Amino acid sequence: MEKYLVGGAVRDHLLGLPVLEKDWVVIGETPESMVKQGFHSVGKDFPVFLHPKNHDEYALARTERKTALGYRGFAVHASPDVTLEEDLIRRDLTINAMAMTHNGEIIDPYGGQKDLQNKIFRHISPAFSEDPVRILRIARFAARYGHLGFTIAKETQSLMKSMVISGEVDALVPERVWAELLKALKEQSPVNFFYTLKNCSALQKIIPELDCLFGIPQPEKYHPEIDTGIHSLLSLEQAALLSNRPDVRFAALMHDLGKGLSPKEDWPRHHGHEKNGLPVLEGLCARLRIPNTFKSLAMQVMQYHTHCHKAYELNASTITDMLTVLNAFKPNSSLEAFILACKADARGRTGFEQIAYPQADFLTLAAIAGSTLDTSTVLNGKLHGADIGIALRELRIKAIAKVINQHKPM
Repeated sequence: MEKYLVGGAVRDHLLGLPVLEKDWVVIGETPESMVKQGFHSVGKDFPVFLHPKNHDEYALARTERKTALGYRGFAVHASPDVTLEEDLIRRDLTINAMAMTHNGEIIDPYGGQKDLQNKIFRHISPAFSEDPVRILRIARFAARYGHLGFTIAKETQSLMKSMVISGEVDALVPERVWAELLKALKEQSPVNFFYTLKNCSALQKIIPELDCLFGIPQPEKYHPEIDTGIHSLLSLEQAALLSNRPDVRFAALMHDLGKGLSPKEDWPRHHGHEKNGLPVLEGLCARLRIPNTFKSLAMQVMQYHTHCHKAYELNASTITDMLTVLNAFKPNSSLEAFILACKADARGRTGFEQIAYPQADFLTLAAIAGSTLDTSTVLNGKLHGADIGIALRELRIKAIAKVINQHKPM
């Protein structure tokens, strides 16, 4: 079998990074010959097979021809006469179009090694513009490799902008957008994903709720960066430093969507933006089919991040009710994740990147006090139904009031 290691495995090998998945391209074979050799067919749109022992993916060399808008609009031709070079040229970037033989020889017909050395993302051919997912992939690569100094070639940047103008990006389906967005949120520099989309005007098409925040001012006293869009990305940047959790990062990024609804005559103030943004976030999550776990935390952070920042100013009943919403008195508490996102918001401001956030310990102590109660007087059988919840709330308010008295700053 004439086979070659291809794609990301070769790229990461040359970068000295761990190779997590191996993809192979096979030349001169047919689906029937692959099955005969014990491979398991798994490809729906083109011939892909799993190795019978190590389960690596083996794809027959193929060419593609654009037939309609979107990433599904391709006719695939896979046959024994397709060459390695023909297979590689259909790929997106030069750094992803290299192959390696079994003895380590690199086959690089399109200059991938040079672009890898110069840390450049460059498209191979004009066919790049035929698949809108490639814009999302470049944005995700920027999130993954941006910290290494990678940039996008000018001609590739121009091509991406033309894809937006032509409407090719409009054909993106929600599942693919969320799949790439989720991967980007897990990378080292997720903020680069959104800057990349912003720079080619794709963000306005894909996440207009976030894009519209750019240019909206905030009070300079509290937000020296002024711009709400920039603050949102700074918050994501801080969230990535504080936590590896993609839901925390997503919540930090989306917390100020409500400011996009503030009347211009009220700028730079945004009264009620916390609740105003909830329907916006609801609509975004529905459109992109974002999982409820991400949506739930983002909604909590959006509605209560100002409460968290002003925790020392709140009374015991308000803190109790907020902690109840966060399930802070139950095993499935979202308090830790909530605090991390709020801390990222507080630090996502120019000059405030190292600011202390004592509200985190304060609310944690309040949650402990509210969940380690002597409930025997409530659960003695004399109360029923809603009266039990009311009595538990009163006990928690009293316990949390003690925490406030003990820890309130002088």
